[in-house]
Amino acid sequence: MTTLQITGGEILLPDLSVDDGDVLVDADSGEILAVGDTETGDETLDAEGGLVMPGLVNAHTHVPMTLLRGVADDKPLETWLREDIWPVEGALTPEDVRVGAELAMVEMIRSGTTGFADMYFHVPEIADVVEEAGLRARLGHGVVTVGKDDEAARADIDESLDVAAEFDGAADGRISTAYMPHSLTTVSEGELRESVSRARELGVPVHYHGNETTEEVDPIVDERGERPLEYAAGLGMLGDSDFVAHGVHVDDTEIALLAERGTSVVHCPASNMKLASGIAPVQRMLDAGVSVGLGTDGAASNNDLDLFDEMRDAAMVGKLAAEDASAVAAETVVELATRGGADALGFDSGRLEAGANADVVVVDFDAPHLTPAHDHVSHLAYAVRGSDVRHTVCDGEVLMRDRELLTLDAESVMRRATDHAREALARAT
Repeated sequence: MTTLQITGGEILLPDLSVDDGDVLVDADSGEILAVGDTETGDETLDAEGGLVMPGLVNAHTHVPMTLLRGVADDKPLETWLREDIWPVEGALTPEDVRVGAELAMVEMIRSGTTGFADMYFHVPEIADVVEEAGLRARLGHGVVTVGKDDEAARADIDESLDVAAEFDGAADGRISTAYMPHSLTTVSEGELRESVSRARELGVPVHYHGNETTEEVDPIVDERGERPLEYAAGLGMLGDSDFVAHGVHVDDTEIALLAERGTSVVHCPASNMKLASGIAPVQRMLDAGVSVGLGTDGAASNNDLDLFDEMRDAAMVGKLAAEDASAVAAETVVELATRGGADALGFDSGRLEAGANADVVVVDFDAPHLTPAHDHVSHLAYAVRGSDVRHTVCDGEVLMRDRELLTLDAESVMRRATDHAREALARAT
């Protein structure tokens, strides 16, 4: 057994209190061995002046969309997707997707994210990058059948289920999978019913966009006389391992249904604000017992993958939604970005305790904007930036030490991403 001791700093405990202490990691098994007073490790990681905390979990994103960052802004969701994003995505090659994923993982490692969920296409390319980068991920091929003939729709569904079966457990167990129909309005009822049944046979969860905009909600209510998540429940899409992105326009009936079924919601405040989709009632969901995680969505609608930014956004907009300054408090958003996201994705991480996955980051508190450190949790929610992350560890492997990436060549990735993005845009226009 090879051990890694993260030493010299303060540690964020599972109850969100802060104490002096070290974290000892089994670098071979990828588990935390001890927190607090630990023995000396075979290797050390200096955390002096920093806070050792669980790695962040980005529970909903589309990582190759880093190539589309800034391509189309200031438009509503449906216009943005149909006129700008989907045409460019149609021109993306497998190599484009790979490079976009590399760029995203450079950004996430540098800003303290150790695990994420991704819905996209050319998933084998993304899985290769996850393995190389050293991160933890739940991956799925996004299914859209509207506008496709029966053969093409069937092929899209089959690909998503085949990917879910093939890559579950890949990268030494760091990759898990899900069946990922895009939404309740972009895949037909019959296709959803049959494909979700097949996903259950595979034993993988279901992840989809739900109640993101009123344009998604109103047609279902008008045509079926029921709320979208009631419709989803009837299709078997509200299991206790399933997770829904956004949940902006949910009513009390749907909130109660989510809590009853144990289905998680992933809150994406920056994307929801930028696309004017609305404000998710996060405090109401939490008060009802709904499990909530945090996500950035894609970099084309955010426009970054920094979950510290997302924490601040979630806290601020949550207070506005509830008309209550105490709503979605600092402790809450730190929980959403760590344990909440881990629980939504089925990761045994999001907390510093023996037996959990050794997904750990060190935030450097030696900075003017973090001085004085009256309250570390407050600073994590309201003042820390992704650039304050000093070290990133996932599954016991050091991915970044003293801001230096060890698994990916950041400069090469950025150069190639710029070239691939330009070429893809030229093909699409």
